Amino acid sequence: MKKYLIIGLLAISMLLSGCSFLGEVNNSIEYVNQATEHINTLNHFAEEAPQLIKEAAADPALKQELEDRLITLKQEVEEFIALKDIPALAKDIHQELVNQNEALLAEINQVLENGNLALDQLENSELFSTINEVTSLKNRIEALGQ
Repeated sequence: MKKYLIIGLLAISMLLSGCSFLGEVNNSIEYVNQATEHINTLNHFAEEAPQLIKEAAADPALKQELEDRLITLKQEVEEFIALKDIPALAKDIHQELVNQNEALLAEINQVLENGNLALDQLENSELFSTINEVTSLKNRIEALGQ
């Protein structure tokens, strides 16, 4: 009888640890997807913004569009920084991403002077190099999902 009880407990123990492992894998995959999507958003902005900056200097409507996109980007950066329940596997890289995103947030706040876009400050800001630094982490993040 004791033998069957021990075998039963071992089986349940193995099953529960397997569920925990699968939960961690699912959390890791979800995090990789979120982080990759965030980096893609930043990259997309960095690709389009230089042309928008040039055109916004002459067109107030485009300047407003660029300002709106920066405000949206700021909100997305803040949401990413606020992510909780980071898988243990991704803690270190997430901290690097948070550090880069905090620098990015400071730069966005600087070019959105008093709630208005300062084009000259945007052109001379480190915003795009910071986005490139964040983008460089994408390969490491994608490797977590494999």
